[in-house]
Amino acid sequence: MSGEGVRIVVVDDHTVMRAGVVALLAGEDSIEIVGEAGDGRAALDLVERFAPDVALVDLRMPVLDGVATTAEIVARYPRTRVLILTTYDTDADIERGVEAGAIGYLLKDTTRQQLVDAVHAAARGETVLAPRVAAKLVARMRRPAQEPLTDRETDVLAAVADGLTNAEIGRRLVIAEATVKTHLLRLFAKLDVNDRTRAVVVAMERGLLPRPHSSSPARATD
Repeated sequence: MSGEGVRIVVVDDHTVMRAGVVALLAGEDSIEIVGEAGDGRAALDLVERFAPDVALVDLRMPVLDGVATTAEIVARYPRTRVLILTTYDTDADIERGVEAGAIGYLLKDTTRQQLVDAVHAAARGETVLAPRVAAKLVARMRRPAQEPLTDRETDVLAAVADGLTNAEIGRRLVIAEATVKTHLLRLFAKLDVNDRTRAVVVAMERGLLPRPHSSSPARATD
């Protein structure tokens, strides 16, 4: 870390949000913003060029998302600490970010002073977690092993991955549409997700569903 302060890059695909973060930190003498990027690939170029102490990285971005960006930075530029700054706080999102090597995980409702303190802590190599994130991680560690999906829940999820609506799933599996909805609610709870598309993504990440050769996004209907 340079004697002039913590050198950071800010990475967020939402221009207004990125500008807001920059504005929050611009007046802090102990922090120097050396670059901004709107996607993960551009972020890697910035890290290679400026070798910042900390990269503030959004979780969901085009081209290269926050998890992949974090993993790349950790592997290729270990002197740069990654601090995820996002609106997403599901167990799956937190786990993916931490496993990728992020030293911290903050939510976008953090205050200016909390963000400043977190940047300095990250630059020192200290783990930084938003209180809500820390609570979720502790609760997850105390939770029993994940309950597996039943065969029928897997069938329903596979049909969702094929882009079928609830009515179409019912016809495929010869079950009532209300039963389909019940299965969906149960598998959402098991996967800790709130929507169909995220359920498919998480299931594929955990190896519960095969990854398709070509994308067939689940329809967010019913």
